[in-house]
Amino acid sequence: MHHVVLERWSRQASPLHRRDSRAKIVCLVVFLVAVATTPNRCSPYILGYALLPLCAVLVGRLPLVGVLARAGIVLPFCAALGLVSLLTGDVERAAALAEKSYVSAMAVLSVVGTTPMPRLMSGLESMGVPRFLLWVIQFLHRYLFVVSEQAQHMRLAAESRGLAGGLRVRKWQARAATGALAVLFARSYGRAEGTYRAMLSRSFTGRLQLLVPHTFDWKDGLVLVLGVLVPVGLRQLMVLDIWRSL
Repeated sequence: MHHVVLERWSRQASPLHRRDSRAKIVCLVVFLVAVATTPNRCSPYILGYALLPLCAVLVGRLPLVGVLARAGIVLPFCAALGLVSLLTGDVERAAALAEKSYVSAMAVLSVVGTTPMPRLMSGLESMGVPRFLLWVIQFLHRYLFVVSEQAQHMRLAAESRGLAGGLRVRKWQARAATGALAVLFARSYGRAEGTYRAMLSRSFTGRLQLLVPHTFDWKDGLVLVLGVLVPVGLRQLMVLDIWRSL
Protein backbone atom coordinates (compact mmCIF):
# COMPACT_ATOMS: atom_id res chain seq x y z
CA MET A 1 0.00 0.00 0.00
CA HIS A 2 1.16 3.53 -0.78
CA HIS A 3 1.23 4.80 2.81
CA VAL A 4 3.46 1.87 3.82
CA VAL A 5 5.91 2.70 1.02
CA LEU A 6 5.95 6.39 1.96
CA GLU A 7 6.58 5.50 5.59
CA ARG A 8 9.54 3.36 4.55
CA TRP A 9 10.92 6.17 2.37
CA SER A 10 10.61 8.70 5.18
CA ARG A 11 12.71 6.52 7.51
CA GLN A 12 15.74 6.55 5.21
CA ALA A 13 18.81 8.76 5.64
CA SER A 14 19.77 11.62 3.33
CA PRO A 15 20.64 15.32 3.56
CA LEU A 16 17.00 16.20 2.84
CA HIS A 17 15.71 13.79 5.50
CA ARG A 18 17.78 15.62 8.11
CA ARG A 19 16.33 19.03 7.33
CA ASP A 20 13.74 20.63 9.59
CA SER A 21 10.15 19.80 8.67
CA ARG A 22 9.04 23.44 8.99
CA ALA A 23 11.45 24.56 6.28
CA LYS A 24 10.18 21.85 3.94
CA ILE A 25 6.54 22.68 4.68
CA VAL A 26 7.03 26.38 3.89
CA CYS A 27 8.89 25.53 0.67
CA LEU A 28 6.09 23.16 -0.34
CA VAL A 29 3.35 25.74 0.27
CA VAL A 30 5.21 28.41 -1.70
CA PHE A 31 5.84 25.95 -4.53
CA LEU A 32 2.19 24.85 -4.72
CA VAL A 33 0.97 28.46 -4.76
CA ALA A 34 3.45 29.37 -7.51
CA VAL A 35 2.39 26.38 -9.64
CA ALA A 36 -1.34 26.95 -9.08
CA THR A 37 -1.15 30.63 -10.07
CA THR A 38 0.83 29.99 -13.24
CA PRO A 39 -1.21 30.85 -16.36
CA ASN A 40 -2.24 27.95 -18.56
CA ARG A 41 -0.24 29.11 -21.56
CA CYS A 42 3.07 28.98 -19.68
CA SER A 43 3.85 25.28 -20.08
CA PRO A 44 7.65 25.83 -20.33
CA TYR A 45 7.63 27.37 -16.85
CA ILE A 46 5.58 24.47 -15.48
CA LEU A 47 8.25 22.13 -16.82
CA GLY A 48 10.81 24.33 -15.10
CA TYR A 49 8.92 23.91 -11.84
CA ALA A 50 9.18 20.14 -12.28
CA LEU A 51 12.98 20.34 -11.93
CA LEU A 52 12.61 21.37 -8.28
CA PRO A 53 10.84 18.23 -7.01
CA LEU A 54 13.13 16.14 -9.22
CA CYS A 55 16.14 17.67 -7.47
CA ALA A 56 14.47 17.01 -4.11
CA VAL A 57 13.91 13.37 -5.07
CA LEU A 58 17.57 12.96 -6.05
CA VAL A 59 18.90 14.72 -2.94
CA GLY A 60 16.49 12.74 -0.77
CA ARG A 61 17.64 9.48 -2.41
CA LEU A 62 14.09 8.45 -3.20
CA PRO A 63 13.39 5.97 -6.02
CA LEU A 64 12.76 8.14 -9.04
CA VAL A 65 10.59 5.61 -10.86
CA GLY A 66 8.50 5.03 -7.74
CA VAL A 67 7.89 8.74 -7.23
CA LEU A 68 7.00 9.33 -10.87
CA ALA A 69 4.61 6.37 -10.86
CA ARG A 70 2.84 7.36 -7.64
CA ALA A 71 2.53 10.99 -8.73
CA GLY A 72 0.37 9.74 -11.61
CA ILE A 73 -2.36 8.78 -9.13
CA VAL A 74 -3.72 12.33 -9.34
CA LEU A 75 -4.20 12.17 -13.11
CA PRO A 76 -7.51 10.22 -13.08
CA PHE A 77 -8.99 12.78 -10.67
CA CYS A 78 -8.17 15.72 -12.93
CA ALA A 79 -9.14 13.81 -16.09
CA ALA A 80 -12.81 14.81 -15.71
CA LEU A 81 -12.04 18.53 -15.63
CA GLY A 82 -9.53 18.09 -18.41
CA LEU A 83 -12.14 16.32 -20.51
CA VAL A 84 -14.54 19.22 -20.02
CA SER A 85 -11.85 21.64 -21.17
CA LEU A 86 -11.14 19.48 -24.21
CA LEU A 87 -14.81 19.39 -25.13
CA THR A 88 -14.95 23.17 -24.99
CA GLY A 89 -11.90 23.40 -27.24
CA ASP A 90 -9.52 24.70 -24.58
CA VAL A 91 -6.58 22.35 -25.11
CA GLU A 92 -4.12 24.57 -23.23
CA ARG A 93 -6.27 24.51 -20.10
CA ALA A 94 -6.57 20.71 -20.17
CA ALA A 95 -2.82 20.24 -20.66
CA ALA A 96 -1.97 22.78 -17.93
CA LEU A 97 -4.34 21.08 -15.50
CA ALA A 98 -2.63 17.73 -15.97
CA GLU A 99 0.86 19.26 -15.78
CA LYS A 100 0.14 21.29 -12.65
CA SER A 101 -1.50 18.36 -10.88
CA TYR A 102 1.37 16.00 -11.69
CA VAL A 103 4.11 18.46 -10.70
CA SER A 104 2.28 19.32 -7.47
CA ALA A 105 1.93 15.62 -6.62
CA MET A 106 5.67 15.15 -7.17
CA ALA A 107 6.40 18.02 -4.77
CA VAL A 108 4.11 16.59 -2.09
CA LEU A 109 5.68 13.14 -2.43
CA SER A 110 9.18 14.60 -2.16
CA VAL A 111 8.26 16.22 1.17
CA VAL A 112 6.21 13.36 2.62
CA GLY A 113 8.77 10.82 1.45
CA THR A 114 11.60 12.61 3.26
CA THR A 115 9.76 13.58 6.47
CA PRO A 116 8.46 11.03 9.00
CA MET A 117 4.83 11.59 9.91
CA PRO A 118 5.49 12.52 13.59
CA ARG A 119 7.96 15.21 12.53
CA LEU A 120 5.61 16.46 9.84
CA MET A 121 2.74 16.73 12.31
CA SER A 122 4.96 18.39 14.92
CA GLY A 123 6.15 20.92 12.37
CA LEU A 124 2.59 21.74 11.35
CA GLU A 125 1.59 22.11 15.00
CA SER A 126 4.45 24.51 15.71
CA MET A 127 3.29 26.59 12.73
CA GLY A 128 -0.18 27.04 14.20
CA VAL A 129 -2.23 24.35 12.46
CA PRO A 130 -5.22 23.34 14.67
CA ARG A 131 -4.30 20.40 16.86
CA PHE A 132 -7.63 18.65 16.31
CA LEU A 133 -6.98 18.51 12.56
CA LEU A 134 -3.54 17.09 13.20
CA TRP A 135 -5.04 14.42 15.47
CA VAL A 136 -7.37 13.34 12.69
CA ILE A 137 -4.53 13.12 10.16
CA GLN A 138 -2.19 11.33 12.57
CA PHE A 139 -4.68 8.69 13.69
CA LEU A 140 -5.98 8.17 10.16
CA HIS A 141 -2.42 7.53 9.03
CA ARG A 142 -1.87 5.02 11.84
CA TYR A 143 -5.26 3.40 11.30
CA LEU A 144 -4.34 2.65 7.69
CA PHE A 145 -1.49 0.51 8.97
CA VAL A 146 -3.90 -1.38 11.23
CA VAL A 147 -6.30 -2.02 8.34
CA SER A 148 -3.52 -3.14 5.99
CA GLU A 149 -2.10 -5.50 8.62
CA GLN A 150 -5.50 -7.09 9.27
CA ALA A 151 -6.15 -7.38 5.52
CA GLN A 152 -2.85 -9.20 5.02
CA HIS A 153 -3.69 -11.62 7.84
CA MET A 154 -7.13 -12.33 6.36
CA ARG A 155 -5.68 -12.85 2.88
CA LEU A 156 -3.09 -15.27 4.23
CA ALA A 157 -5.77 -17.18 6.14
CA ALA A 158 -7.98 -17.37 3.03
CA GLU A 159 -5.13 -18.63 0.85
CA SER A 160 -4.17 -21.26 3.42
CA ARG A 161 -7.74 -22.61 3.20
CA GLY A 162 -7.51 -23.02 -0.56
CA LEU A 163 -9.74 -20.11 -1.60
CA ALA A 164 -7.57 -19.16 -4.57
CA GLY A 165 -9.11 -21.60 -7.04
CA GLY A 166 -11.16 -21.69 -10.20
CA LEU A 167 -14.25 -19.89 -11.45
CA ARG A 168 -16.59 -21.37 -8.86
CA VAL A 169 -14.42 -20.24 -6.00
CA ARG A 170 -14.15 -16.75 -7.49
CA LYS A 171 -17.94 -16.47 -7.62
CA TRP A 172 -18.12 -17.46 -3.96
CA GLN A 173 -15.46 -14.91 -3.12
CA ALA A 174 -17.46 -12.21 -4.86
CA ARG A 175 -20.57 -13.09 -2.83
CA ALA A 176 -18.57 -13.12 0.40
CA ALA A 177 -16.74 -9.86 -0.25
CA THR A 178 -19.17 -7.76 1.79
CA GLY A 179 -18.90 -10.04 4.81
CA ALA A 180 -15.13 -10.14 4.59
CA LEU A 181 -14.99 -6.35 4.44
CA ALA A 182 -17.20 -6.08 7.53
CA VAL A 183 -14.99 -8.54 9.42
CA LEU A 184 -11.90 -6.60 8.35
CA PHE A 185 -13.16 -3.32 9.74
CA ALA A 186 -14.52 -4.96 12.90
CA ARG A 187 -11.14 -6.54 13.65
CA SER A 188 -9.34 -3.31 12.77
CA TYR A 189 -11.64 -1.31 15.04
CA GLY A 190 -10.96 -3.69 17.92
CA ARG A 191 -7.22 -3.46 17.32
CA ALA A 192 -7.40 0.35 17.21
CA GLU A 193 -9.37 0.43 20.46
CA GLY A 194 -6.72 -1.72 22.13
CA THR A 195 -3.98 0.58 20.84
CA TYR A 196 -5.80 3.66 22.11
CA ARG A 197 -6.31 2.13 25.59
CA ALA A 198 -2.61 1.26 25.68
CA MET A 199 -1.78 4.88 24.84
CA LEU A 200 -4.04 6.15 27.64
CA SER A 201 -2.42 3.77 30.12
CA ARG A 202 0.93 5.31 29.17
CA SER A 203 -0.29 8.87 30.00
CA PHE A 204 -1.18 9.98 26.49
CA THR A 205 -2.37 13.61 26.77
CA GLY A 206 -3.40 14.23 23.18
CA ARG A 207 0.00 15.37 22.01
CA LEU A 208 2.65 13.22 20.35
CA GLN A 209 6.09 14.05 21.70
CA LEU A 210 9.24 13.77 19.62
CA LEU A 211 12.23 11.93 21.03
CA VAL A 212 14.53 14.43 19.29
CA PRO A 213 13.12 18.01 19.23
CA HIS A 214 13.33 20.36 16.27
CA THR A 215 16.62 22.18 15.75
CA PHE A 216 16.57 24.84 13.05
CA ASP A 217 20.15 25.49 11.91
CA TRP A 218 21.77 27.35 9.03
CA LYS A 219 21.35 24.41 6.65
CA ASP A 220 17.60 24.50 7.22
CA GLY A 221 17.68 28.24 6.60
CA LEU A 222 19.54 27.70 3.34
CA VAL A 223 16.97 25.12 2.21
CA LEU A 224 14.19 27.54 3.16
CA VAL A 225 15.73 30.45 1.23
CA LEU A 226 16.40 28.37 -1.89
CA GLY A 227 13.01 26.64 -1.73
CA VAL A 228 11.24 30.01 -1.61
CA LEU A 229 13.39 32.10 -3.95
CA VAL A 230 13.55 29.60 -6.84
CA PRO A 231 9.76 29.15 -7.43
CA VAL A 232 9.12 32.82 -6.72
CA GLY A 233 11.89 33.75 -9.16
CA LEU A 234 10.38 31.52 -11.85
CA ARG A 235 7.00 33.10 -11.19
CA GLN A 236 8.42 36.61 -11.59
CA LEU A 237 10.24 35.68 -14.79
CA MET A 238 6.98 34.36 -16.17
CA VAL A 239 5.20 37.63 -15.29
CA LEU A 240 7.91 39.66 -17.02
CA ASP A 241 7.69 37.43 -20.08
CA ILE A 242 3.93 37.94 -20.25
CA TRP A 243 4.29 41.71 -19.97
CA ARG A 244 6.83 41.76 -22.80
CA SER A 245 4.52 39.77 -25.04
CA LEU A 246 1.64 42.25 -24.58
